[in-house]
Amino acid sequence: MRPVEHPVIVAALRTPIGTSGGALASVPAAELAGPLLGALAAAVPDVLLLDVVLGNCTGPGGDVARVAALTGGLPVEAPALTVDRQCASGLAAVGVAAALLSTGTGLVLAGGVESASTAPLRFWRPKTSDDAPQRYDRAPFAPEHVGDPDMGLAADVLAEKAGVTRERQDEYAARSHALACATRDSGGFDPEVLPVAGVTRDQRPRAGLSVQRLSRLRPAFRDAADGGTVTAGNACGVSDGAAVVALVDADSHRRLGGPGLRVLATGTAGVGPNLPGLGLVPAARRALDAAGLTLADLDAVELNEAFAGQVLACCDALGLDPSRVCVQGGALGLGHPWGASGAVLLVRLFSQLVRAGRGRYGLAAIAAGGGQGVAMVVERCP
Repeated sequence: MRPVEHPVIVAALRTPIGTSGGALASVPAAELAGPLLGALAAAVPDVLLLDVVLGNCTGPGGDVARVAALTGGLPVEAPALTVDRQCASGLAAVGVAAALLSTGTGLVLAGGVESASTAPLRFWRPKTSDDAPQRYDRAPFAPEHVGDPDMGLAADVLAEKAGVTRERQDEYAARSHALACATRDSGGFDPEVLPVAGVTRDQRPRAGLSVQRLSRLRPAFRDAADGGTVTAGNACGVSDGAAVVALVDADSHRRLGGPGLRVLATGTAGVGPNLPGLGLVPAARRALDAAGLTLADLDAVELNEAFAGQVLACCDALGLDPSRVCVQGGALGLGHPWGASGAVLLVRLFSQLVRAGRGRYGLAAIAAGGGQGVAMVVERCP
């Protein structure tokens, strides 16, 4: 029996990440992802394009991936699929792409995109002819009788239950901004960033954001007297951006040559919707078990930093030293374009393991509203 051969990520790009209402506020989702798809398709010209798979949470509906593919100049013969696993959508899309390549030969472009700035206004239909439409900011994550908290409040409760102090959260957030600023200002992000609409750099990282400055901010979701510790400073920013990777089957990779990231395993898991931020923990464990690896084997770890308290609670649950996570800055510093963030993690792993050649194994993991998590283990290959 022929041994299982894993698909390989041979190229990875992202847009700059803009704060919602900021640098990329006028760029719709399809126009964020389109240039990435076009650039990556051009980077792998000799492999048949089988499909495009993009994650998206709050876009205009329909098949955003198809619109983005055509916007990026991809051939009309290439199909496209949009997936929604909330904040984990971008990483889930790459998992779908890897599964497609388990039975196919060719190229799949996969990742995610989010334009919070241009997301349409949404309204529930009137229940009777006398009622007015009711605007809402998000779709339900879970049924109300199960529990459907907003992510900020859920992260605040998680931090309290996990014993993650305000001080730890502020220290971690300050670290993320400092690392992101250092990487950005030294040009460390430049090879992975494709400028869009004249924007060339990530907008959010703030130099000099000290623990002392962060400590002055009030809790955003619960009063301090009620145990609230999550603030605007130790939470991620609502953001616009896109990230896409190019995956090929193992035979095509051998023909192409060159380095890449082999997708060794994926893991998907569910947890209670009232503490959704823990979703990445069982997902990471499943992916590592499937790959036959442990945390000690990893050279790079990218966890989505939705909230400092949440990522620290996950590190504590995993027994993972937080200093190993997002060593060039994460979503607290860069921002969190929901549907794209899982794919941003893979772009970051590609830069560290392939472009910089620092290590062999990497883990990307992200939690999602409603109590879900997605993780992926990759290996640098020659």
